[in-house]
Amino acid sequence: MTSTALTRGDTLSVGLIALPGVYRPQADTRLLAEALTREDFGSRRDVLEIGTGTGALALHAAGRGARVTAVDVAWPAVVTARLNALRRRVPLRVLHGDFAARTEGRRYDLVVANPPYVPAPATRPPAHGPERAWDAGPDGRDVIDRICARAPALLRPGGVLLMVHSGMCGAEETVDRLAGARLLAEVTARACVPWGPVLRSRRAWLERQGLAAGAEEREELVVIRAQYP
Repeated sequence: MTSTALTRGDTLSVGLIALPGVYRPQADTRLLAEALTREDFGSRRDVLEIGTGTGALALHAAGRGARVTAVDVAWPAVVTARLNALRRRVPLRVLHGDFAARTEGRRYDLVVANPPYVPAPATRPPAHGPERAWDAGPDGRDVIDRICARAPALLRPGGVLLMVHSGMCGAEETVDRLAGARLLAEVTARACVPWGPVLRSRRAWLERQGLAAGAEEREELVVIRAQYP
């Protein structure tokens, strides 16, 4: 497992555009990109990105020779990813809709996911607006748990899932769920980053939920790697 100090000096988002409301690459994107770089791309592979946003990670994989399919529930993100693929002249298949429905019957060598994971007071994730990129129910696990349950059907034998989320959501629970789905799962990277404006605006609620202490100002991010035997 690696512990990473993330900086702003990355090149992941250089030259990328983002339409209004589309999640821009941030610390979690960079941490996941580092994990993706450690995977073997010696042979051409089929890759799926769940929740592509600007397409930064999908383009990162495609630039290493992978055949990449990217999925997002938000049309602005789909359009953004397609535009960025055109601008970089990189082949990228970008689909609109729920990842489970759009990938039915397909399997991949590698699945990359930066799902919504911020705990939110609302019991249901938002149906529209930029909050769709981060709000994920009271425990932050609405989409994480769906990915854990769906992972065995998405991966080919030997395939790998890489998923990043906040430590608030419970890294051990994610590992346990993936292990319960018969995947070999572990936390492979961690990083601590300052709270952003969304968490700061919810400090009182997070404290009442027992998800944060009064003086807390930093958030742990984790990358979980799970392999299908």
